[in-house]
Amino acid sequence: MQRRSMLRASLAGLFGAFAVRQASAATEASARQRVVYHLADADRVVFVLGNLQNHVDGVGGPGKADIRLVVHGPALRAFHALAAQEHTVAMMTKLVDAGVGFDACANTMKAQGVKLDDLTPGFVVAEKGGVVRLAELQQQGYAYLRP
Repeated sequence: MQRRSMLRASLAGLFGAFAVRQASAATEASARQRVVYHLADADRVVFVLGNLQNHVDGVGGPGKADIRLVVHGPALRAFHALAAQEHTVAMMTKLVDAGVGFDACANTMKAQGVKLDDLTPGFVVAEKGGVVRLAELQQQGYAYLRP
């Protein structure tokens, strides 16, 4: 009798451990990456947009991760609608269509004398500033990347 009880307890423990492992694997598989990219340097705009596209592609395409780009400082000039290069606009449009969010620093916008309508379509304003927005997103669990 004691052997049967021990066998039953062992089998129950084994199946329990298997169930926990399966539940853990299912949770990990469904967890979406949450990532915020930081862009301030004007000479890195195309590089960072390329990184964003590689990230979208790397996770399996649009909608597979929550990705944001916070832009402030000199880099924001690359997104002024009247001055933006076609290549930059095309890359950004593709990323917006893929679900990537774009945040423009309100402080930088004020310093550069632009309003939201003056930027390429797809931006929202980081009202408290770009660096505050970066910190807020990190507090929400977003991984921080500054390529």
